[in-house]
Amino acid sequence: MKRQEPRGNAALRGALSCWLISALLLAGCGRTQGAATAKDPAQRAQQLIDSGNQAFRAGNYGLAARRYAAAAVERKDDPAAYYGMGMALAKLGRDEEARKAYAKARELAQTGHK
Repeated sequence: MKRQEPRGNAALRGALSCWLISALLLAGCGRTQGAATAKDPAQRAQQLIDSGNQAFRAGNYGLAARRYAAAAVERKDDPAAYYGMGMALAKLGRDEEARKAYAKARELAQTGHK
């Protein structure tokens, strides 16, 4: 008998995929002067996270979310990128998306990434 996945997990994965695609598109549109320029994906992801942290501290949560999303594109297994995204999205009042980003960060952290 084929084991079925609980509805919630499949729905969450589908919603997260749609959200991530949207975030990636926005991240590409949000490039401004001062964005990370490293060629190594790990280094670029860290620069984007640092830039997101700086924007978050300055209260620019939209820019922070775009930077964290761009970092997640560079390193899909980096829990810090998803955690930062969750923080920024929560500040923007996008609670459902924030919850999904936090869940992804927790999943990656528990599986030992980064």
